[in-house]
Amino acid sequence: MPVRQGRYTLLLPSMPGISGYAAVAGKKESEGPLGNAFDYIYEDGMAGKKSWEKAESVLHRDAVTRAISKAGISPEDADVIFAGDLLNQCTGTTFGIRELGIPFAGVYGACSTMALSMAMASVWVDGKVCNTAVASTSSHFCSAEKQFRMPLEYGGQRTPTAQWTVTGAGAAVITQKDCGAKIEKVIIGRIQDYGIKDPNNMGAAMAPAACRTIADFLTDTNTQPSDYDMILTGDLGSVGSELLCELMVKQENIDISSVHEDCGLMIFDIVRQKDTGAGGSGCGCSGAVVCSDILSRIENGELKRVLFVGTGALMSGVSSLQSESIPAVAHGVLLTGG
Repeated sequence: MPVRQGRYTLLLPSMPGISGYAAVAGKKESEGPLGNAFDYIYEDGMAGKKSWEKAESVLHRDAVTRAISKAGISPEDADVIFAGDLLNQCTGTTFGIRELGIPFAGVYGACSTMALSMAMASVWVDGKVCNTAVASTSSHFCSAEKQFRMPLEYGGQRTPTAQWTVTGAGAAVITQKDCGAKIEKVIIGRIQDYGIKDPNNMGAAMAPAACRTIADFLTDTNTQPSDYDMILTGDLGSVGSELLCELMVKQENIDISSVHEDCGLMIFDIVRQKDTGAGGSGCGCSGAVVCSDILSRIENGELKRVLFVGTGALMSGVSSLQSESIPAVAHGVLLTGG
């Protein structure tokens, strides 16, 4: 059963294992540094469908079915799936997995959804509420732009602080089995709002939430940055990553710069892929990075302890038009090797 460690962190004594994982992505993502790590690349952004939203559902279902297959089970063997995306009512998810027949618990954490779904799934497995749980998420550049900003046909200019929503999906199967990659601890973050109102600067809005969760986790566990091979955020991009490291030092007197990485900066080369702006974002960004490169490196022993902190801006297309500020949250999952 989960045991509370400190004020906000949960220790999972059974250390649930990740028995299968998969990530799929679009053409632009395949041209980035992690292109060879993904299970499948969709050269056609429409995935053979008539809308961007339907295409996202295809990506989500593909990641889930591939992860389940790699775990050596069938959808009928999964007890529950914790999943979500950026779209209204999480339709990218629900329309994608509705035919799989897995008991569904929809979750929404914006870009933190992968960390949130993994945290929920691992707590259920550790508490022996279920034997096998799936965690998954997705995003699509075009469906996200249409919902949160302007239709692509509008041709609006992008600011240098804007991030490029990743077209991709990631899924992980979490079980009671002993596996090469495990989940040792989780933390559910607290909402932070520093009054940022610019929907084209997600990094600035989310950095305070990442700072708060990382500091809370380190305090609860009585650890320091050097105890981890990587403190991975997703997805702050270049602007948010710089702000996070500054906030950690100024507010918490903690320097994470030597071990910090960000999914938004890993999936794109922002110097070579200049149109990606400040880096990647979207639920599918951290989902695709963690469920490909990161878990693979943990399984082969290259990484032993990774604190994955997913960050999400809790806004909507309507809230920004109403001049609301952008509250944010960050959830954490400690991934460890076998």
